[in-house]
Amino acid sequence: MPFDKEKYNEFKLMLEKKAQELKNALADFTFSNPQAKNDYISTMPDYGDCEDDNAREVSEYIDRKAVEGTLEKELQDVEGALKRIVAGTYGVCKYCEQDIDEDRLKIRPTSSACVECKKKFKGEV
Repeated sequence: MPFDKEKYNEFKLMLEKKAQELKNALADFTFSNPQAKNDYISTMPDYGDCEDDNAREVSEYIDRKAVEGTLEKELQDVEGALKRIVAGTYGVCKYCEQDIDEDRLKIRPTSSACVECKKKFKGEV
């Protein structure tokens, strides 16, 4: 356990706030998939019936799908970090089981790997 309870609570509050921000951002252009937890479905914009409107709708829908995927992935990472806090494994590298540096977690609070293992995983070492 790399942190005291107060530090865990700081990270937990930060992550909970980020999760809510992501959910709010997703709510602007998606709805929750009733058949899959933490899955969102982009809505198709409706600008009208002329050809230009239809092209604009398709273009915006494609953009929304890309943003939806990015936000969903980030939300999954945040919720994974929150689960690790509850389990008492937050801040511990999932590969080498050493403590993740606090500065790394401040920059990327969803990190589940230390810098050294992440570099090995990416082939940078």
